[in-house]
Amino acid sequence: MSEIDPALLRGLTRPRRDVLRLLGAGGAALALAACGVKGQGGKGTVTTGDVREFWRDKTRAGRLSWANWPGYMQDDRATLKAFEKATGTEVTYKEVIEETAPWFGKIQAPLAAGQSIGFDLMVMTNGIQLERCRRLGYLAPLDHTRLRTFAANAAAGFKNPSYDPGNAFTVPYVSGITGIAYNTRYVKEEITGIAQLFDPEYKGRVGMMADSQELGSFGMLALGIDPERSTPADWARAGARLRRQRDDGIVRKYYNQDYIDAVSKGEVWMTMAWSGDAYSMAGPDVRFVVPREGGTIWTDNLCVPRTAEHPVDALELMDWLYAPENNAPLTEFINYITPVPATRPLIARDAAAARGGERADLERLSASPLVFPSEAELARLRRYRRLAPAEEAEYQKIFEPIAKGS
Repeated sequence: MSEIDPALLRGLTRPRRDVLRLLGAGGAALALAACGVKGQGGKGTVTTGDVREFWRDKTRAGRLSWANWPGYMQDDRATLKAFEKATGTEVTYKEVIEETAPWFGKIQAPLAAGQSIGFDLMVMTNGIQLERCRRLGYLAPLDHTRLRTFAANAAAGFKNPSYDPGNAFTVPYVSGITGIAYNTRYVKEEITGIAQLFDPEYKGRVGMMADSQELGSFGMLALGIDPERSTPADWARAGARLRRQRDDGIVRKYYNQDYIDAVSKGEVWMTMAWSGDAYSMAGPDVRFVVPREGGTIWTDNLCVPRTAEHPVDALELMDWLYAPENNAPLTEFINYITPVPATRPLIARDAAAARGGERADLERLSASPLVFPSEAELARLRRYRRLAPAEEAEYQKIFEPIAKGS
């Protein structure tokens, strides 16, 4: 178990959503081999020839439009202004993504018809909807010859992720952790594990997440099962345990994000929680822990819709964000796990130059395991299972009804 000091979570107040997670297998080569990457882009393989074909007639336009989640850019848009000054490219930035499933529902019809969605760059969480976009051919294959800054500065754990082998369609923007938040005014013991979310002692005082992948993953972790390597039989076992938890009245409510006030006010005493919400609950009473069984870890990814009108400009911005000096101010604002570890000494430098509360905040940030986790800390976290179409239906049939009470 690893307990996180709420003081380390400065700024982790960003709204989160319905599906999340993270890091794939270690840093294999990024170049798409001529033999291709299996199962991507709406066909069997994506080859270097496919990449060349997509990008051969694309040119820089000097403008782009970016769709993102709320709270993922400084209020004064300082990073965007720096990019515009450095490149001369104008960015239209809109915080229009509130949840992954509704966003996918909004963009699916135009993408299926080969039409623009009005954005050249978007941020999507790895999970069911991103997998659908990949499988259906809605994303542009990335030209890694134009992503040399990413290749030079991305941490190994952010290269070649299991949900997008070879980073064929995505590069990470930020990542975060799902753990447990609890209120020490009501919970007198130390919370160390997922098993305590199932304890009858806390009947009616436990919050669980409504998202099927988060809920199912914690159900599996409680049974000692790695979600990413799970089988349908494992899903059935986890589903049965989660149903017993619900039917025994232990769960007060299944939350999307409104657990924040609930645990702060004591409506629930402990709940599944995202690290990004922990700061808004932070204080002398609320603590955030990564349970001993492990937590889940997710990534929000930068990707280019295949119908983007200005894809070259989007790719330029994606790569620019991987320069440590460009990423550091963004990390200082967002405070999630950054894919650019070389930002750490820059943040420490900024802390040394700051004064008072700002200095203390930046010092905590540069030392935070939620922003710069060690390899040992990452090893305790687990990812979602990548679901094939037939598996997705079976998985959802098991876990979706639990939160809906059916």
